[in-house]
Amino acid sequence: MEISKVKQALIEQRKMNLSGNLYHKTQIDFAYNTNRIEGSTITPDETASIYETGTILTSSDKVIVLKDATETKNHFTLFKYMLDTIEEKLSEDMIKKFHFILKDGTLTDSEKEWFNVGDYKKRKNFVGNITTTLPSNVEKDMKDLLKWYDSLSKKKIEDIIEFHVRFEKIHPFQDGNGRVGRMIMFRECLYNDIMPFFIEERNKDFYIRGIKEYQMNNQKGYLIDTCLNSQDNYEKLVNYFLEDDNN
Repeated sequence: MEISKVKQALIEQRKMNLSGNLYHKTQIDFAYNTNRIEGSTITPDETASIYETGTILTSSDKVIVLKDATETKNHFTLFKYMLDTIEEKLSEDMIKKFHFILKDGTLTDSEKEWFNVGDYKKRKNFVGNITTTLPSNVEKDMKDLLKWYDSLSKKKIEDIIEFHVRFEKIHPFQDGNGRVGRMIMFRECLYNDIMPFFIEERNKDFYIRGIKEYQMNNQKGYLIDTCLNSQDNYEKLVNYFLEDDNN
């Protein structure tokens, strides 16, 4: 399928604001999976409820974590913004805006001055046992990353995955790096006429192992295979909703 048709469908369906289509399903599945990878307690049904009604239908004995609910809602907004700016080239300002949208209003995070919502980190952070870029070097490393990325004339999915690995190694924000990074992957696939994808929660362990092996041992195959599997799964979703348009 031509990726331009996928892009066009997502943009048009976003404007139509109707349910039961590719845009609707992508919003719910992407938000649930990417947040769940980071430990969100929001279930698939609760994610759908937040998207469709702005409310949470849950069991009477479950305590809803407000931050998780807010980040779910924010991810819906982030996906809309991503589509609204899909014709623009990826930039530092856009990436910072991604972070601001995702983390805005998350109480404990956005109320901490040092957390720096929508801008680069002020305090050291880490992911697993991998050392990330020091706060004082983030801006330079991000500029270098985008300079390298912009130098690629014809971007392939492997280049987008490489960008993701380098981005996560920098870990430019205090929190939310994984979700911003995965949104960038989806966006850059669309932008470069490649079938987009998001990582499913069930593939979390493969995804984390893949990044670790890529960063520490330059073993790229684990992560690439995981991403290609997720890409195949999203393509099945695309075909289900858009197959009639190809006849």
